Amino acid sequence: MSENQARILVVDDEPSITDVVTYNLRKEGYEVQFAADGVTAVQMVNSGSFDLVILDVMLPKMDGYEVLRQIRANHKTPVLFLSARDTELDKVVGLEIGGDDYLSKPFGNRELMARVKALLRRASAQDSGVSNSKHKEVIEVSGVTLDESTHVATGPGGDIDLTPREFELLAALMQHAGKVLSRDQLLHDAWGWEYLVETKTVDTHVKRLRDKLEAASVDPGLIETVRGYGYRFKTV
Repeated sequence: MSENQARILVVDDEPSITDVVTYNLRKEGYEVQFAADGVTAVQMVNSGSFDLVILDVMLPKMDGYEVLRQIRANHKTPVLFLSARDTELDKVVGLEIGGDDYLSKPFGNRELMARVKALLRRASAQDSGVSNSKHKEVIEVSGVTLDESTHVATGPGGDIDLTPREFELLAALMQHAGKVLSRDQLLHDAWGWEYLVETKTVDTHVKRLRDKLEAASVDPGLIETVRGYGYRFKTV
């Protein structure tokens, strides 16, 4: 998939938003379809092939969070939340359940396009197998194994149920095991420089990651907090 051939699904029940977003995406050369409710959106994703979903949270029939959960059951398609719900909790929930980015309404077209292009670039690089030369296909540290080719993480208790973002975060920590990584570095490695998310997002994802490690019989203390700087994955 090249960026200018991308197929994008816009999911919003406000015609004024859908019209503006669709117009601007098509002006950039993207193929765009749209859905006005959550049930239709899930059906379209399951029956079609989209490179990006732009998803409102407050939707008829099924809210955006549930739409994302159902998408993530079968697809790794990047999802950009576009919502009037702009509290920190709303953003954290959207990212924790597998969203790739979150943009609050009202928004500027330039910022929206920047985020769309960033998500598509990252997805395109992953599809073509482009990766950091430091990355190894299989990483094993302190009883945890990551297979980057299949995006499967395992611990002594079996598979660790991670969202794509949590997997990238854990991979970044394990690739640099024993070294302290700043929140900015983790944002770069797990989100990409283009992602306009706050550094506190890293803290939220680390907390959730620790919980999931513990559920898989992995010591959550393997991810150490280095006060005032960032995090380190311990080698034992």
